[in-house]
Amino acid sequence: MIKRIVDFFGDNRYATRRRRLFYLMLVLIVIADFLVFREHAEYLWDRLPGWSALYGFGSCVLLIFVSKFLGHQCGLMRREDYYD
Repeated sequence: MIKRIVDFFGDNRYATRRRRLFYLMLVLIVIADFLVFREHAEYLWDRLPGWSALYGFGSCVLLIFVSKFLGHQCGLMRREDYYD
């Protein structure tokens, strides 16, 4: 069972299936966000359907870019053979 899961995520043969599965999960998350009751939302953007998914995606992308910038431009990242 574990071998099949590892093969699914590691093998290039399943790249299209993986991509379709991830897109399907993204669509399901946005659809599920439409089913949430929003009568207790404090802010305007909390009432928007799909806001949570968009905010989470934007936060992840921002985190990746900031960490890449810190690693490459600010000298936090070392060469691969630094400790050899």
